[in-house]
Amino acid sequence: MSEVQESSSQESVQEHLQQIVEILEKQRLVEGLVHKQEMPRHELVESLVHKQHLAELQKRLEGLHSADIAYILEALPLEQRLAVWDLVKVDREGEILLEVSEPVRETLIAYMEPAELVAAAETLDADELADLAPDLPEDVMEDVFKALPVEEREQLRAAMSYAEDSVGALMDFDLVTVREDVTLEVVLRYLRRLDGLPDHTDQLFVVDRDEALKGVLPINLLLVSEPDRLVGEVMKREMLMLNPVDRAAEAAQAFERYDLVTAPVVGERGRLMGRVSVDAVVDYIREASENERLKLGGLRQEEDIFASVWDSARNRWTWLAVNLVTAFVASRVISVFEGSIEKLVALAALMPIVAGIGGNSGNQTITMIVRSLALGQITHSSARALVAKEIVIAVLNGLVWGGIMGAFAMFLYHSAALGVVMTAAMTLNLLVAALFGVFIPVLMVKLGRDPAVGSSVLITAITDSGGFFIFLGLATLFLL
Repeated sequence: MSEVQESSSQESVQEHLQQIVEILEKQRLVEGLVHKQEMPRHELVESLVHKQHLAELQKRLEGLHSADIAYILEALPLEQRLAVWDLVKVDREGEILLEVSEPVRETLIAYMEPAELVAAAETLDADELADLAPDLPEDVMEDVFKALPVEEREQLRAAMSYAEDSVGALMDFDLVTVREDVTLEVVLRYLRRLDGLPDHTDQLFVVDRDEALKGVLPINLLLVSEPDRLVGEVMKREMLMLNPVDRAAEAAQAFERYDLVTAPVVGERGRLMGRVSVDAVVDYIREASENERLKLGGLRQEEDIFASVWDSARNRWTWLAVNLVTAFVASRVISVFEGSIEKLVALAALMPIVAGIGGNSGNQTITMIVRSLALGQITHSSARALVAKEIVIAVLNGLVWGGIMGAFAMFLYHSAALGVVMTAAMTLNLLVAALFGVFIPVLMVKLGRDPAVGSSVLITAITDSGGFFIFLGLATLFLL
């Protein structure tokens, strides 16, 4: 999709959201006026007005894609969200629940009756059910299991057995298989009898009688090759195969590197288990990126913007508590040099600059390192070269920007010594930022932790305390 198309699509969704908000607001105002007025058959008039607005809302919703409805639900306060959700048809509820964010999904599931949840879940495929299952009540999942055919039940069990960040969690079972000893004409006749091909089908999977994968038959080769040729003559035997226990991040990198649309997932003895398609990979990349941004900001999890004050506050407490401790440490560092600050007031005005630029530089380094770790680009042998590079960058930036700030300090306070101290302090703090910007995420990976979790909070704390200590310490030694 081009940038223009994406922009147009976003504007269209915003227009739909605005229209629905206007309808809801009009409904509230008109029904409020009708309720206050005394008239014959008051309840009937009130009911007719209410139904008129509901019909208008439902008409708007019916023409929207499930992803657009999900976007609208996330953008509405709880009361309006539930009012709109009541108008969604049962056969669409399952796919919309998959599209909304996890916090919003929880509010909708808590609002729904068990029978409604079962009906919504039954509209989904096994791989989609596996994504929704962790949020469903146990009794609902039991009823869903009982209602599934035996084959889909086994597929659901298999999909739920894999970790959330594995290929098995991205895998779907909707694919087309053929044998290598049939002609392309037979394959074409078989495809014509189907209601339709699975989404993003760019190749058919060639298997033997034991369901072992032998190769893939690209759709373009199927269409341009002679119909009397055998599948085995046309198919490709060299292909990228994924294992269900592989990391989803590695699969995403493979899709990006080789421009894949689908890839087979094989288990023991090369048995074809399912496939991973590009839409699942794109969703995974988007969610991983959003989670990384949240973690870098010190949030425990994704947050419903219309959640209760209590829930939102708790989501932010963990790293706020860490930040409070680090801020206290920074304040104690400053208190050690109270005498120096009293003698030279300029130090109080300049020290936030040293700390601030160190924090910004450290966050830049951490962002690059976390991204590189996620892509698997940092190895044990390359880590030292990376540290050396960051040190050189820190020295260069320190001399350039520290020199500029040193010149300003010298001009403002008529002290060449203060300018030199400012330059040296910024250079040293940028060195601290560079070293810890590499060290923090790498250490977290070695400890088995997510390198994005709270890294920005930690680096800011270190560069604040370090910046104050370096600047005030140098000023105490050389200026007083």
